[in-house]
Amino acid sequence: MTMVAMLSRVSDIRATLEQLSNVAPTARSTATTASAGASSSTFADALASAAAATGVTAANTGSATGADIVTSAEKYLGVPYVFGGEDSSGMDCSGLVQKVYADMGITVPRLVSGQMKIGTAVASLAEARPGDLIVTAGGDHILIYAGDHKVIHAPYEGRTVSKVEAYMDDSEITTIRRVIPDVPATTSAAGTTDLVNAAFASLLKGAAK
Repeated sequence: MTMVAMLSRVSDIRATLEQLSNVAPTARSTATTASAGASSSTFADALASAAAATGVTAANTGSATGADIVTSAEKYLGVPYVFGGEDSSGMDCSGLVQKVYADMGITVPRLVSGQMKIGTAVASLAEARPGDLIVTAGGDHILIYAGDHKVIHAPYEGRTVSKVEAYMDDSEITTIRRVIPDVPATTSAAGTTDLVNAAFASLLKGAAK
């Protein structure tokens, strides 16, 4: 395919994709359909790479907000800490996080080691927003930021899920992760267009070599 023909095909595909909404959660399948006959797997890979580069997560966060996450977490206040627990009969720190996000229809990894890699990084505690995940002790503990300098977490054996003042400072924080985007995925049409543009740019760059 000549460069002129490719550019023409790109223009047609882009026009179609820009009319679609709610693409982010299903970007790979949309890319495969839209680019049939024009190296679909290559386009899908480029789109997935663009998503990763811009911080788009695989999880479908739908219309959930950070406040929704906090409200869900507050339902478990008083639940006893149980190592390996993940329901209202008892839960550990990462079990609490998984359950709270699951209540919002969002799938996250079970262990802190996976949870500390999802979403996008937040630079400091001062920039944290309700629903963000705060990881401390090199990945040994995870908490949910509740706003107003408070956190919700399942501390350790003998304690219960609690909402307390954020007792850590930035030097004690391993990472802060934002799973809920600033704009819900279902309404971020502009973000979808940016993602598609980035994927096409990547493909064209490769074709020009």
